Amino acid sequence: MTTSVINDQDKIAIQAVNSGVVVCDRSHWGRIKVSDDDRLRFLHNQSTNDFQRLKAGEGCDTVMVTSTARTIDLVTGYILDDAVLLLVSPHRREFLMQWLDRYIFFADKVTLTDVTQETATLSLIGPESDAIVDKLGAGALIGQPIGNHILVDHTIFAVGSGLTNPGYTLISPVAEKPKLWEKILEFGAMELSEGAWETLRILQGRPVPDAELTDDYNPLEVGLWQTVSFNKGCYIGQETIARLNTYKGVKQNLWGICLSSPAEPGTVITIGEEKVGKLTSYTATPNGHFGLGYIRTKAGGVGLKVQVGDSLGEVVSVPFVSHEYI
Repeated sequence: MTTSVINDQDKIAIQAVNSGVVVCDRSHWGRIKVSDDDRLRFLHNQSTNDFQRLKAGEGCDTVMVTSTARTIDLVTGYILDDAVLLLVSPHRREFLMQWLDRYIFFADKVTLTDVTQETATLSLIGPESDAIVDKLGAGALIGQPIGNHILVDHTIFAVGSGLTNPGYTLISPVAEKPKLWEKILEFGAMELSEGAWETLRILQGRPVPDAELTDDYNPLEVGLWQTVSFNKGCYIGQETIARLNTYKGVKQNLWGICLSSPAEPGTVITIGEEKVGKLTSYTATPNGHFGLGYIRTKAGGVGLKVQVGDSLGEVVSVPFVSHEYI
C-alpha cells in the first residue's frame, strides 16, 4: 500500500506530462531476460497474455498470477530476436526469478538471466516525446502500436511510457545511461521524479505489487482486461479467470476515489455503516487528494459517495483499468 506527496517541482513536471515531455529514470525496476528455444511457449504458459502470437519487435503487458489467479505483478515483455526482455516492478525481480524458475522443467529449453544491474530504463512521457525519439534516431517507431520496439545504438526504444500518456521506454546498457540522459535533457525534457511518477500512476490507476496487486485480487478485479487473452488455452490461473468472465463473477473492482482530505492506505471504505472496500494507495495532487481502492461491485461505481476514514470520497474511473466483460 502506497502514499505519495508532491513538491512544487513535481507539480510543474506533472503539468509537462500533459503539454510537453518529461523523462523518468526507472532503472530501479527489474529486467529479466528469458532466452532459449522454448521462451515464448514458457511465458505463454506462465502469464495472462498471448506471447505465442508475438513476433520479434513486438511486445505486450501481461500479469503474472498464482494457480488461483491471484496477482503477482504487472509485467511488460519485449520480444527480441533471441530472447524476451521482461520489465518487472521494483521489489519483484528476485521473487519472479525464483517463481519462474520453479516452472522450468527438465526438458524445457528456457534460461532466465537477471540483467537489472547491467541495464538501465528511462521513460519519455508526454505529447512532445515523439520529437525527442526522432532526434535520438528512433523516429521509425512514431505511430506504431504500444510494445513495438527497435534497437538503435545498443538501446531498445519501445512505444509506451508505462502510463496512459503517450511516450516511450528506453532500455540501454548501464554505461550508456548518463550520455542518453544528458541528450534527452538537452532536447528539452524535464525530469520527473520517482514521487511524481507515483502520483501519476495513482491518478491513472496503474496497479503495483503490495498495494493493488496482492493475493487478495485477481486481474479482472484489478481491471487489467487488456492483459488477458481468453482465446489462448491453458496457463496458470486460466481456469479461475475464464470462470469469472463467463459467469460475470467479479465481486469487487479497482476505482479512483476523489477525497476531501488525506487518507491512509489500508483504511476501510464504507457507505453508512456498511463496509464496501479498502483504500490501497493515496496521493496529494495539484488539485486535491486522490486514492485508489477496491469497492464491492454491488455497491456501485462512478459517482458513488463513500466514506474513507475521516475523508469523504467520490468514486471516479481511472484510465489505466477498465471494468467491461469481454
